[in-house]
Amino acid sequence: MAEHIGIVGAGYVGLTSAACFARLGHRVTCVDADESKVDELGRGVVSIAEPGLAGLVAQGLGDGTLTFTTAQAELHGTDLVFLCLPTPPAEDGRPDLGVLEHVVPQLGRLLRPGCVVVTKSTVPVGTAARLPGLLGRGDLPVAANPEFLREGHAVEDFLHPDRVVVGTDPPGSAAAKRVARLYEPAGAPVVPTDSASAELAKYASNAFLAVKLSYVNVLAELSECFGADVREVARTMGLDARIGPEFLAPGPGWGGSCLPKDTSALLHAAEAAGVDFGILRDAVRVNARQRARAVRAVRQAVTGSPAGSLAGARVGLLGLAFKAGTGDLRDSPALAVAEDLVRAGAELTAYDPAVGSVPGAGAIQVVDDPYLVAKDAAALIVLTEWPEFRDLDWTRLAASAARPVVVDTRNLLDPAALAEAGFAHVGVGTRAHPTPFG
Repeated sequence: MAEHIGIVGAGYVGLTSAACFARLGHRVTCVDADESKVDELGRGVVSIAEPGLAGLVAQGLGDGTLTFTTAQAELHGTDLVFLCLPTPPAEDGRPDLGVLEHVVPQLGRLLRPGCVVVTKSTVPVGTAARLPGLLGRGDLPVAANPEFLREGHAVEDFLHPDRVVVGTDPPGSAAAKRVARLYEPAGAPVVPTDSASAELAKYASNAFLAVKLSYVNVLAELSECFGADVREVARTMGLDARIGPEFLAPGPGWGGSCLPKDTSALLHAAEAAGVDFGILRDAVRVNARQRARAVRAVRQAVTGSPAGSLAGARVGLLGLAFKAGTGDLRDSPALAVAEDLVRAGAELTAYDPAVGSVPGAGAIQVVDDPYLVAKDAAALIVLTEWPEFRDLDWTRLAASAARPVVVDTRNLLDPAALAEAGFAHVGVGTRAHPTPFG
């Protein structure tokens, strides 16, 4: 049965949810306070680089199932309202609920009785239980329906989810069933639970992925010490069905809009509850030291010493976004490594197919041609796993570089192909390969 859904917030989660709910056959009204954003979206202009999203927005606008507005009053006739509001980390790492606490009381004054109010974005455990008090009403059922969207795959994840989690108190309530029915066309399994469990499940999922990534980065360090190859170690691990191959690729650290924020929030929640979550705290520490490992690798490649000076050395960067498939720079380990290289005195030229500039980072020259990063470079460093980097003309890059060596923090490239092109390849957690220079 089609419902009239309200979405509060047209950011990454809100816009994806709005467009996908319209695609699933519902009528959607998306509200955002940013007039220029609403105007652009109303004309079908989508600034978020997410595959398939612009097409869904255009389809919803054309069908009349999707509208954008700045007027909260237009939510009065909705059947369910999803809160897709920002919860950025405060200075101490705890989630800042200022926007949510400002908006929810306003909704309490305009929604009609029986409208289900649903938290969609990641919120601290206990937020759903607080909503009736913030709404100031007892006739608006509430639910927690956390999102599990990967940047670069958000539309796919929404329309074909692994699971749909719906938390209400009590579990499986009439409100929970109404939320679950919205996803019936997707055919995904529904997990009805209490609101606290639903909220904790989101943090637990992201924190586990962070632990897994930090674990494989420690394995990469061990592989270098023992002369092993972390790629073979990870491949062997991934064949075990209990472990699986996902998130077993080493790199310069994990970042983005979710994992750093959610691990910090979960650590603070554990501390407040008097629980020692040492394994997650250690995962964060491991992640923080990956950027230093990447810088040491560049020092070694340029000077022959992990402590050598990079003052005046030209270094070419391939990748700035926190992962391939997105232009998101939030908590990007690639950008963190770049900033450390600048502080070490290096002169940087960077290319990323989804990033045209880096706000406030004047010391990093961003170019629109990947071949420009090699010009007179003492070393190149791959920081984001864009597949197209494999297909570059590495012979041409070698001809432009002052020193043909590439530090591959993602183990993205084929060392044999690079050697044929004249490049030395420095991987992460891999056995050393012969270099074409002394």
